[in-house]
Amino acid sequence: MARVWWLTLSLVALTSMFSSWAWSTSLDRDFSTVIERVKRATVGILRHHHNDASSRQAVRSPQLTIRGTGVLLQDGYLLTARHAVERQQGSRRIVPRTIAVLTSDLHELPATLVGEQTVVDIVVYRVDPTLLPPSLLSVPFGKNDPKPGDEVFTVGYPLGWGPAMSFGRVGNPRTFLPTAHTRLIQVDLSACRGNSGGGLFNASGELVGMVHAIIQTESMQEERRCSRFAFAVPGSLIGRVADALIHGKHLVFPKLGLRLTAAKLGTQWRIAVASATGPARKGGIHRGDILLSVNQIPLATAAELKTFLLEHAVPGQPLTFEILRDGSIHRLTIEPS
Repeated sequence: MARVWWLTLSLVALTSMFSSWAWSTSLDRDFSTVIERVKRATVGILRHHHNDASSRQAVRSPQLTIRGTGVLLQDGYLLTARHAVERQQGSRRIVPRTIAVLTSDLHELPATLVGEQTVVDIVVYRVDPTLLPPSLLSVPFGKNDPKPGDEVFTVGYPLGWGPAMSFGRVGNPRTFLPTAHTRLIQVDLSACRGNSGGGLFNASGELVGMVHAIIQTESMQEERRCSRFAFAVPGSLIGRVADALIHGKHLVFPKLGLRLTAAKLGTQWRIAVASATGPARKGGIHRGDILLSVNQIPLATAAELKTFLLEHAVPGQPLTFEILRDGSIHRLTIEPS
């Protein structure tokens, strides 16, 4: 009887082991498909755009370098970072009207400017759909923002070669850098110069961010900068801006007329009003007021307020602020312009 019992246990364990192996193999196979799909939707931004017939042969020339990464959306629309395509023209940094991109299977294609948004550091181009090879695919935007610990990956052209994949996890999805006017998603994956403008994807291959910056320099040479930390503009904001640009709309971000500073309440630092003009003054906000929340969302920093305005507010749509003034809490309604 004991022998039968142990035999039964062994069979159950063996069945469980093979089931787990089959499940793991299935997941690996599915994820490989996801990676391949994303790779075929990722392009390199070429430093130079050759218009002559010889440019097709020049793609493989060492002199023709890739300076950034882009992601293909539907109907030939191409999303990338503004700073990945900027060129110096005299004393100004401009966005060129046309660029050339290189696909993962080495097709060089021209793309025409659709629109740009400096505040969010994105630009949209379009490749003529009739020129798109059948091998190219597009990627959808993710429905939800990633959370701390979520697995993510990026596909891009670090240091001008690729496409290369890098895998990691989300650290802080609400961090800030001086180079951006909105919140950024901090991820612990390797990225280099050349990854800028590339997509940050979840395990389903959905676009949840766009690579904006790296921070830890591993090389003193400007053109060979790499990092173990990367920062991405959230996909939810990118999707909103890209949709407006594609449909020819001028996206206007709301303004309050506030200049903010820091104030210490007990042991905690909060945001205080240095001056109020325009909508803020009209709504009753005074110099010295402490901003506690907006639409019931707590505020701890000026960057958080700016992020709320960029991602959730609309000009003309009233906002409810909770402020602290002379020890009393007040609720004020402000209509941003």
